[in-house]
Amino acid sequence: MKKSFVTIATVTVIGFASNFAIDTVHAETTNDLTNRQAQIQDERTEIKDKLSKAEAEVADVLIELEELNDEIKKVEEALKSNQKMIDDTNNQIKTTEKEIAELEKEIEKRYDILSNRMVNYQKNGGNIGFLDVIFGSTSFSDFISRVTAVNKITSSDADLVNQLEEDKVKVADKLDELSNLQTELKGMQATIVAQKEENEAKKKELNSKEKNLQAKINELQLEEKSLAAIEAQVNRQLAAKRTISNPVAYQGNSNSNSSKSTNNLTQLSKGSQSAPVASGSAVQTAINAGYPHIGTPYVWAGKGPGGFDCSGFVSWAYGQAGVSLPSSTASMQYSGTKVSYSDIRPGDLVFFDTYKKNGHVGIYVGNGNFIGAQNTTGLAVANMTSGYWKNHFSGHVRRVVQ
Repeated sequence: MKKSFVTIATVTVIGFASNFAIDTVHAETTNDLTNRQAQIQDERTEIKDKLSKAEAEVADVLIELEELNDEIKKVEEALKSNQKMIDDTNNQIKTTEKEIAELEKEIEKRYDILSNRMVNYQKNGGNIGFLDVIFGSTSFSDFISRVTAVNKITSSDADLVNQLEEDKVKVADKLDELSNLQTELKGMQATIVAQKEENEAKKKELNSKEKNLQAKINELQLEEKSLAAIEAQVNRQLAAKRTISNPVAYQGNSNSNSSKSTNNLTQLSKGSQSAPVASGSAVQTAINAGYPHIGTPYVWAGKGPGGFDCSGFVSWAYGQAGVSLPSSTASMQYSGTKVSYSDIRPGDLVFFDTYKKNGHVGIYVGNGNFIGAQNTTGLAVANMTSGYWKNHFSGHVRRVVQ
């Protein structure tokens, strides 16, 4: 594409130069040459303005690409971390399933022992093994002791079976918990993958934009160079027509204007983040609580300053203001009072449909921004009026403090 732009520009400029050279043959007066000189200078100024704008756009694109690459790197790390949690959970599920299978075998074994004893008891008017033990006594006191021992053994077997059943229920509950965690993690993985795909698409778009801008710059530079050559020719013709008795000092401006520098890439706006509001009310306290911890990493089920997940942060922040909230999005989506998005105000809870309906939550801070624990960037202020968060905002808003 770049080669095509350059070729077209070359043909255009050469044609322009040829026509101009033919015209200058007939431009016999100093006035004609001066007018043409002014016309060329205006065109060169216009081209240089376009060059400056194009180079500034390239600089902006490079900044966006640099930021986007950082975001892609964070998303990749989040994918790896989340996948590790999925793998660990799968291993725990396998281990727990084995524990359940072993307990079931042990329970079955104990049931068989008790069943056999009952069968023997019924066939012989009593348990043969028990009778042997009882009637083998040598005295009445020995008889009493043996009967007591037999009762303890049968009672112990029954207690062991009951204990095994209770253990089985506990392990089954653990398996259910792990299965739910596995579902949550897979949902998070899908959310992260969606963010990755969105970032990759944006990167492709920015690379294409940079390529087109660079082709435009090359075209403008070629045109400017050709105009500079034509202006030099006009300057020589003007100099030849000026009389020695009335020389006019001329200073060409072919090198006076340079392209804008594109090295000012260090200053970059990170997006509008609402500043913390003044302390006072419970809402203000909850919002302000999060700002000192911006950048804190995302931690599954994290509920403290050392690491947060989305609902854990919201619950913690409002806890700093003395307001008790549940620590899961499933419960939090019913907290307080539902309000319309048109009536939203700082402190309201905003929900997003990520891996499930209302799967992500944050605290609205104003100006279209919310603060929350994101699984790619950690605790951060994000804009919900564009990009990923706009596309996944469910419109569900809850007001927990009136």
